[in-house]
Order: sequence, then C-alpha cells, then structure tokens
Amino acid sequence: MGICKSNRTNKQQIYVKFTEQQNIVYLKKFSKIPFEKRIIFVPHCMRNSNVCRAVEKGAWYVCVECGQCKISKINKMAKNLNYLALCILKGGRAIEKIINEIKPQAIVGVSCFFEGEQAFKLLENSGLAVQFIPLVKDGCTNTDVDLQAVEKVLSLKEKE
Repeated sequence: MGICKSNRTNKQQIYVKFTEQQNIVYLKKFSKIPFEKRIIFVPHCMRNSNVCRAVEKGAWYVCVECGQCKISKINKMAKNLNYLALCILKGGRAIEKIINEIKPQAIVGVSCFFEGEQAFKLLENSGLAVQFIPLVKDGCTNTDVDLQAVEKVLSLKEKE
C-alpha cells in the first residue's frame, strides 16, 4: 500500500514541477499578449451542475453568469479585461477545437495538475503563450480554485 501512495505522490510532484516550470517559460511571452487576444479555460467540474445554466456549445459550455459558482466570477473578471472568451471545458480534447475556432494568442488554463501537464504538452508546438492555475481542491466534481490566483494571472501584462 505504501508503494502505491508513494508512486501517486511522486507523479503529483512531477506534475507540479512541470507546470510551474512551464508557467515560468511562457510568462514573458504571455504578459506581452493583449487581453483581447487571450482566452481562459476552466473545467466543467467547477460548475454547480445542479443549478448551472451554462449554454452547451459542442465540446464546451458558455457561462451565463448565473452566480451559482466561481466560474461566474472568473467570467466577469475576464470580461472586464476584454478577454476573447471563457470556455468551460467538458474535457481536454475540446482545447484544439476551441483554439481553431476562436484563434487566441494566449491561454489561461485552470485545472488539476495532471490536466495542466497534459494541456502544456498538447500546446507545446502551437506557438501559444500559456499560463496554468491549479485547482486548490481537485477531483472530478465540486472542485475549487483560488480567485485571487486567477485574478493575478488574468491581469498579467508587460510593464510599460
């Protein structure tokens, strides 16, 4: 039993280290991209699925700001900064489809560390600047994120 737990801990540490390094690698490029050329991805597991009124748009949902979860607050932050869009992902496969449709230059992604690592690997040759914000409570339902961390990353911009 200890070996399995140790293996999970080691994998988690690898995901954490990898995503932190990738954030550093892309930080300067990301900061140069205007807000109106950025999008934000959040996982559907953050939705309050019992009351959520998000509109389904194929492989993702569009937040209608019903106020029943933190996604609504993140959407308002993104809109105030003139972000292209906030997409509530049903799964990681939707990323490529959304990128091809919306054509952002930068992406902010909110997810667990495993999904963050997968997204960085998926996007490594895309030319897009990416920043990752980890969930503070993960799992597949009722997940949570630190809104201050989201606000900090969303508002990153190169000092003039």
